Amino acid sequence: MNHKHRKVLHSLFSHPMPSNVHLHEVESVFKEMGADLSHSGHGRLLVNLNGNTATFHGADHGLSKDEVHNVRKFIETCGVEPARDYPL
Repeated sequence: MNHKHRKVLHSLFSHPMPSNVHLHEVESVFKEMGADLSHSGHGRLLVNLNGNTATFHGADHGLSKDEVHNVRKFIETCGVEPARDYPL
């Protein structure tokens, strides 16, 4: 995972929660983690990672804080810890 992907991953877990993260950035991070991705239409992204599945919706202006929270919880559920697995 390159530095830009790690930076996006760490920003998802930062406080305060970011509101300027776009779905295509999160999609790139998931690709680097080895996730299976598919677009299900209307800006929805279906992610399969480590046996877990989730769907995320991103508007043109970026992910809402609720979606960032959902992405954060999904990553934690998959057993990924950014500080341990992908240090800056």
